[in-house]
Amino acid sequence: MRTFLTLFALAAVCAGLAVADTWSGKLMDANCYAKEKGAKPCDAVAATTAFAVSVSGKVYNLDEGGNQKAAAALKNRADRSSDPNKPAAAVTAKITGTIAGDTIQVEAIELP
Repeated sequence: MRTFLTLFALAAVCAGLAVADTWSGKLMDANCYAKEKGAKPCDAVAATTAFAVSVSGKVYNLDEGGNQKAAAALKNRADRSSDPNKPAAAVTAKITGTIAGDTIQVEAIELP
């Protein structure tokens, strides 16, 4: 029985990894985007707490874990300006995860 459960758990993990997808797009401040309805640029800055990504004209919000990962990646980005709250330029993100509606459940995020 224990072997069966181990194999079942392994199969479930592999199946979960198989459905993960990758998106690349502009990282944005989700609160700004919701408030401005896309009327002005809403580039993400180090102080941003809720993130979204624009991929081929469609905007997806990041889940709570994704927001934390994006904030950490943005703060640790090597080429940020002397003022981390000022966007130097649009930030492109590569996000791996699964989509649920208009939200990406983030497994990993990379900022070039």
